[in-house]
Amino acid sequence: MGEQARLFVAASLPAAVRAELARWARSGVAVGPGSGLRRLEPETMHLTLCFLGDQPLASVDALAVALGGLAEAVAGVGELVVGAPVWLPPRRPRALAIEIGDPDGALRALRAALAREIAATIDWVPERQHFRPHVTVARIRPGGPPTGALAVTPQLRFACERVALLRSHLEPAGARYEELASVGGW
Repeated sequence: MGEQARLFVAASLPAAVRAELARWARSGVAVGPGSGLRRLEPETMHLTLCFLGDQPLASVDALAVALGGLAEAVAGVGELVVGAPVWLPPRRPRALAIEIGDPDGALRALRAALAREIAATIDWVPERQHFRPHVTVARIRPGGPPTGALAVTPQLRFACERVALLRSHLEPAGARYEELASVGGW
């Protein structure tokens, strides 16, 4: 069967946006010590478009070709907007995220095209749940979600400049991501 890798496709965020979201997660979330909240480093923040799960490493080249075929769709994603904070999933949350608004719907169209291309390229079935664009800013350790107020998120707008195929390496300190292919960056 060959070596497997935990893969996903994500839109990258500009460094300034990641820095602001990390700053908000540090100062805008009022929680006490022992809350079980682990804030993410800015360089790990991204907007997941398709989670592929464990896939053969041999499929990476074909996925890179499929991703490359979507350059026009990536370039067509207009301005995205930072929205409200949200606990995900709503029941028994495991993450604190910030919703991302897609005013013209181009991000959703890109996600749909990406899902179709990936499903036609490898043995993968897209998740049936509704796509909810968001950026995770903190993880909740076992023991339950923290309690406390969430400040208003920064009012930011940004462009989707790049989409990448990433490999997730799960480590005790948190996930580490390795870029395998990308499109965009113009």
